[in-house]
Amino acid sequence: MAYLAQHDALTGLPNRALLKERLSQAMGLARRHRHQLALLYLDLDDFKSINDSLGHAVGDGLLKAVAGRLQECMRDIDTVCRQGGDEFVILLAEISQLDDAVRVADKLLAILGRPYLIRGHELLITLSIGISCYPEDADDAEALMHHADMAMYHVKRSGRNGHQCFTAEMKAQVPTRQSPTEPHPLRFLSPSQYDLGF
Repeated sequence: MAYLAQHDALTGLPNRALLKERLSQAMGLARRHRHQLALLYLDLDDFKSINDSLGHAVGDGLLKAVAGRLQECMRDIDTVCRQGGDEFVILLAEISQLDDAVRVADKLLAILGRPYLIRGHELLITLSIGISCYPEDADDAEALMHHADMAMYHVKRSGRNGHQCFTAEMKAQVPTRQSPTEPHPLRFLSPSQYDLGF
């Protein structure tokens, strides 16, 4: 019961409740040892189109495949969380500088952008990643998460398929969760263009 209360039923990843607990612990350690940590807020670009065109079974399969790739990319001290829907949050529990988080985001764009084979469908996706860093961008967990979310939606508004670090100027912009009007990134591939592995 304790496991179910702290993990996502579909992917097996920690849920937002467990992330909140781990983030609080990580921030306490960061204060004590004077190091930094980062949050990466990930959203699959136009995931709704996949569900609408191919069905929820394919969508769920894609979410599980993405979760698997995310787990393989991260260190043992980091936490990969399914925030809900097609949104994931990664806690980088200890970094030396903001560039470390940027390098992780670049790696994720490359690895998660590789083709997927889901229930006979070959898919390519893109994602938008927002980055916030403690203590530079916020000194409490709620603000740190909000700033990473704001940065992610800045990527959405700027054309998707990329990453952005939070800046103070973003606070002056009106946040929106409306999708941009660009064509969605779902693409179908020929069999020669995909692989089966993570």
